[in-house]
Amino acid sequence: MRPTAKTAGQQKYLASYFEEEDERLALADGSRIGVIGGGPAGSFFAYFLIKMAESVGLDISVDIYEPRFFAHRGPAGCNHCGGVVSESLVQLLATEGINLPPTVVRRGIDSYVLHTDVGQVHIDTPLQEMRIAAVYRGNGPKQSEPVDIAGFDRHLLDLSTKVGAKVVRKLVTGFDWDHGKPQIRTADGAAVIYDLVAVAAGVNSHILEQLNSPAMDYQSPGTLRAFISEFHLGQATIDQWLGNSMHVFLLDIPRLEFAALIPKGDFATLCLLGEDVDEQLIESFLATPEVKACFPGAVVPTPVCHCFPRINVRAAVRPFADRIVWIGDSGVNRLFKDGIGSAYRTAKAAARTAIFRGISKADFEKGFWPECRTLIVDNRIAKLIFGVTTLIQRLRFLRRGVLRMTAREQREAGKHRLMSSVLWDVFTGSAPYKEILLRTFHPVFPLRLAWNLVVGNMVRTEHKSVKESRK
Repeated sequence: MRPTAKTAGQQKYLASYFEEEDERLALADGSRIGVIGGGPAGSFFAYFLIKMAESVGLDISVDIYEPRFFAHRGPAGCNHCGGVVSESLVQLLATEGINLPPTVVRRGIDSYVLHTDVGQVHIDTPLQEMRIAAVYRGNGPKQSEPVDIAGFDRHLLDLSTKVGAKVVRKLVTGFDWDHGKPQIRTADGAAVIYDLVAVAAGVNSHILEQLNSPAMDYQSPGTLRAFISEFHLGQATIDQWLGNSMHVFLLDIPRLEFAALIPKGDFATLCLLGEDVDEQLIESFLATPEVKACFPGAVVPTPVCHCFPRINVRAAVRPFADRIVWIGDSGVNRLFKDGIGSAYRTAKAAARTAIFRGISKADFEKGFWPECRTLIVDNRIAKLIFGVTTLIQRLRFLRRGVLRMTAREQREAGKHRLMSSVLWDVFTGSAPYKEILLRTFHPVFPLRLAWNLVVGNMVRTEHKSVKESRK
């Protein structure tokens, strides 16, 4: 950042805030900050840090270490993500002045289609608005057309550079300490000392292994293996078979927690989450009639590319220390959903702490850790919710009841859509899991569910008896 003239109020603020600078860890004019990783967490952190520093007249410099340009089609431009920005995050970003242009949003999602072995139901967005954004994190998959696609990560990185961050196109290969200050080493042998380092490398980066340190009390997050693949279908086929809906599958397949097919331009992204997804689980999923029915001729095409990224399912231990903080996937993430939203929240909390409180371990514990703890507590509730979801997957009579209740809500205009709203937010990650759970405590919810369980399975039994009597 270039120095800016300070107002009298800013000078007074800085004088009072940094009067004990020699005795405490805090940023000052001329401080250098290094950010490892230029994905959403790193870009958000740099963006907010610079904007907040400007608000108090503080002159700092920020380097973002990111070797990728996010401009290649295929693995070189990939960032291992299904690429959905939840409606709540779209709104939050808009309040920050961060709007997603048409070149970033590949398709607006206005509905979900829930597929089960007992039928399917179409779930409209609660407010009839296309606010969920299907995006590419990079510049598209293999075989995609070389058009001017602005990937989501590239868009955020560009925003951070516009406010003054510098992108260092080098691969970080090492991390050390020099007289109490963090030092970043790169593949070309260079080593740079910083006053503060934010680690936003993600759980698929090898640099996290070097940062596991008893001295800092940091332990990297627990992870599971997921599966992401891309199908090249063409715009016309996407419009006819998938439309502007995300297709979610609630199927009785062991170890499968969540499965979705997301339309994006000429492509559809398949995302599978569960207990260490492997080839057997993938084959079982793709062989189901419910999945095949989403493709022309009931034939699942060969994906043009796929990967098995690790995802954060358990928070890192102590993701902060003196002069260093871990944000995004490398620290605390929301379970299974809204990883980009988690990156936004933790990055902003870390930046706010660094500017307005300090950069010591104690400062991050007071200013940054509460946001992480909120996510951790919410993830405990998420495990309960996904446990119920797993139970529904296993028991067909539950699936019938849930499907019938949702379908009736969607058909009846003006009806309070209790089940629909719960499913919508579970699928999108648009609301905290605590809020989703509390919604099921509405006195009408269990009554309606019980009624639909009885009626849905009674009708099924009657139909079955009629068919048997005709034989």
